[in-house]
Amino acid sequence: MKILKIIHGYPPNYNAGSEVYSQSICEELAKRHQIIVFTREENFYIADHSIRKEYRHNIVFYIVNKAREKDTYCHNDLDRLFAEIIQTEQPDVAHIGHLNHLSTGLVEELKKQNIPIVFTLHDFWLMCPRGQFLQVNFANPDFHQLCDGQENRKCAINCYNRCFSGKSENYDADLQYWENWIGSRMNETRQMIDLVDIFIAPSRYLLNRFVIDFGVPAPKILYLDYGFPLHYLSPIVAKNKTYFTFGYIGTHIPSKGIDLLLNAFSKITEKSRLKIWGRENGQSTQSLKIMASNSINEVHFMGEYINSNLVHEVFINIDCIVVPSIWGENSPLVIHEAQACKIPVITANFGGMSEYVQHLINGLLFQHRNVDDLAEKMLWALQNPNKMRELGEKGYLYDKNGSVPDIEKHCTTLEIIYQKLIDDKV
Repeated sequence: MKILKIIHGYPPNYNAGSEVYSQSICEELAKRHQIIVFTREENFYIADHSIRKEYRHNIVFYIVNKAREKDTYCHNDLDRLFAEIIQTEQPDVAHIGHLNHLSTGLVEELKKQNIPIVFTLHDFWLMCPRGQFLQVNFANPDFHQLCDGQENRKCAINCYNRCFSGKSENYDADLQYWENWIGSRMNETRQMIDLVDIFIAPSRYLLNRFVIDFGVPAPKILYLDYGFPLHYLSPIVAKNKTYFTFGYIGTHIPSKGIDLLLNAFSKITEKSRLKIWGRENGQSTQSLKIMASNSINEVHFMGEYINSNLVHEVFINIDCIVVPSIWGENSPLVIHEAQACKIPVITANFGGMSEYVQHLINGLLFQHRNVDDLAEKMLWALQNPNKMRELGEKGYLYDKNGSVPDIEKHCTTLEIIYQKLIDDKV
């Protein structure tokens, strides 16, 4: 098969969950199929929509520059360039991972050329203009509140008022403009329901949200958890440490809840450590470092790591992983990666996080967004290290051996999905 993978970023430039997962399936599928990746970069010194072609790991890459206007949702010029690429390459099937920073029009171009479309849902971007149902609440002391559902006017007031002019006499006009903009954007993304052939959700939580809240027909969406390259994810014996060590892995952005974790850790007086991995993000990381100075225990910012070195750079140096996200994470890769290596997980009782971690069975759950309850669960963990190790040993609950889904078997399932769509087209 000739498979076209569309994703808004690709390692090593982008290393969040959807990008790492995309790399994993592309490199596995490339062993048996011809893989083309359409993705983006941000080069401020060349024109937007410039496209370059390169080859890596038996994979062809088309990399479009999107350094400016990256938060709009549709770009006609980019759509035309993309149409030329798919006309030249003639893929048998397209697998979309994310369209943010790209263009919703890519789906229409695929449909015009009769190419079957698979769309893996990594978050709520089709349902929510900001992707996470997490409000900005600009100039409101209750910022970053969870959103209970998409409404155009509510989106304008709670998330896009940061784009208003700031003049009170312009408020109504600004509100109307952004309400209309959001309405147009949502009409565009709702069209995806008809254009996409099959949606894949990596958690039942996400699947149900898209069926109930967004109207995706149940026969058109299936549950399939992520697959993982287990050749570098295997159980380990952690180094002997003087103190119990908590770990965090992920981007340094507000939705990930690192501030919640730091505030919870600052409440712990028993000797322990916290190590935070992930690419530093300017003033966001600096603010977190200032917050970390309030703890009586040591907090170390460890920087970025290469995913294939996750075991020997990260997991061997910690006793458990904390996933404190303040939004409804759907199927965090880090939870699966920790479970593959038998590292216990502390996470929130919300979204897909509580789907893959069950309290006192294979990890600990705290009340979502509750700093005191997180501190309580972290204190229990460091006071009960042997029990935490036992919880970690349970691993992934949906496998009798506690093993997370293997990338090879996962891609075999994807191949079956692809082939059925190709056969149906014929």
